[in-house]
Amino acid sequence: MTFETWLAFAAASAVLLVIPGPTILLVVSYALGQGWRTALPMAVGVALGDFTAMTLSMLGIGALLMASATLFTMLKWIGAAYLIWLGIKLFRAGGTLGAEPQRDATSAVKMLAHAWLVTALNPKSITFFVAFLPQFLDRHAGFWTQMAIFEATFLVLAFCNAFGYALVAARARGVFASERAIRIFNRTGGSLLVGAGVATVAIRQGN
Repeated sequence: MTFETWLAFAAASAVLLVIPGPTILLVVSYALGQGWRTALPMAVGVALGDFTAMTLSMLGIGALLMASATLFTMLKWIGAAYLIWLGIKLFRAGGTLGAEPQRDATSAVKMLAHAWLVTALNPKSITFFVAFLPQFLDRHAGFWTQMAIFEATFLVLAFCNAFGYALVAARARGVFASERAIRIFNRTGGSLLVGAGVATVAIRQGN
């Protein structure tokens, strides 16, 4: 794996993580209702959930990689189309976030478990990783070495992202109530996702 490939993966992961999904909505809901104390347990739960989903995805990707180079290439094309579709969907999402404050007192352990379950058991998480990860894999390099690096990178970014969301939601709650701010956020994120998908297609054609 080249440094450029790793850097591209890290940049794409950071963009994708910032975009609100079910996991981030859960983090924001807890933070809006119970404040900054939710940041650490929620971030740990999100990281553990992503670890679970990524590991399950890796097993499937590894089997496909060994089975057929053609199928693996098809998966990359499907993944690029999936990123574009996600981007268009986010761009059209409007100015609502849909995170309601959870005000019932909850222990750190329960928050961690809740975040882990929502992240790990969401079928979209596994589908996303299966579509996303192959874009950066080199078939001629060690599969598990590459996946260990990608997974460690993604988990660190996922932890920092969830932690940051919790702190911002706890201290700047007005941002999450502003339709204009959410609309700008969604359109920016959607545009970046479409750009990532198009760039992936261009790379495929260049190869």
